[in-house]
Amino acid sequence: MRGWITAHRTITYIIAGVSLVLIASLVALAVLYQKPVEIVAQTVQKPKPKPKPVIYYSPLTGDIVSSAAATVQPVTAIMIENSPDARPQSGVKQAGIVYEAIAEGGITRFLTLHQQDKPQLIGPVRSVRMYYVDWLAPYNASVAHIGGSAAALAEVRGGNYRDIDQFFNSGSYWRAADRYAPHNVYTSFDKLDALNKAKGYNESHFTGFTRVDGKSSDAPTATSIAINFSGPLYNTSYTYDKANNRYNRILAGVPHMDREDGQITPSVVVAMKIDMSLVLQDGYREDIKTTGTGHAVIFQNGTAQEVTWHKPERASPITFTDNTTGKDVPLIRGQTWIAAIPNTSGSVSWQ
Repeated sequence: MRGWITAHRTITYIIAGVSLVLIASLVALAVLYQKPVEIVAQTVQKPKPKPKPVIYYSPLTGDIVSSAAATVQPVTAIMIENSPDARPQSGVKQAGIVYEAIAEGGITRFLTLHQQDKPQLIGPVRSVRMYYVDWLAPYNASVAHIGGSAAALAEVRGGNYRDIDQFFNSGSYWRAADRYAPHNVYTSFDKLDALNKAKGYNESHFTGFTRVDGKSSDAPTATSIAINFSGPLYNTSYTYDKANNRYNRILAGVPHMDREDGQITPSVVVAMKIDMSLVLQDGYREDIKTTGTGHAVIFQNGTAQEVTWHKPERASPITFTDNTTGKDVPLIRGQTWIAAIPNTSGSVSWQ
């Protein structure tokens, strides 16, 4: 009996062993011959970088504007009187560029250029002279005035300019009751914009000054500027305000005020020396040579830089080059005031 149990136990072990071997073999075969698993590489999508916002700049002042359309808004040039009876003027502080020159008898007059700024009271408006036409020509601008010298009127009425003379557009101007003629003609950009639109003057395309960001100098070299045109009633000076990086304008010894907006404070002052002579046209007129080259001084960031101005022809914009390097001199953004000073009788100094 014991032999039989031992024999059967041995057979059981043999069967179990064979079964284990068989199972192991089947598992090995399954592992060796299973279908390979395809490994799919996962691509991580990187987020697309956001496009940089487009920044648009006014070609008149270099200031940031809201859109491409704003860069081609129509430019309007306005003749503004500067006799003592015309002061304080309106709308001058907001202008993008101002040209100042002698109109007659030593009395200076302003040509103000506007694009984005829209003052609603502007004046007193006066007559135009030929040299102001030369300065406004490159800006593709409408010109607001009340008549003018014979030469200037022949030019602006010749079909190549956007003439919006008060003589032919009286509804866009009015006479103020608190001043007497001829120092009381005013306009507004509600009226001028409507007039420009009615005439189809919807855009202006021009090349302005090269512009850069301004930064106050750590060591200012020109904090006080004196510009003499003709006499004490018209001579100007500027004091540099480092905190605002602007120049406080002083006229005839007192702060030069815009009646609505306070003291006039350009970012850039340019003293441009010009040849001027008295000529007989429709009466005696000042004649200023606006083309060619000449000496100038640029005041910005609290510094003075002596440069050369260039204007090859009437339609060409004025440019400024450094006297040492001959390279273009950028102007900082903001209002630019350009004073045209007679070579023989005017002067500019600073400290």
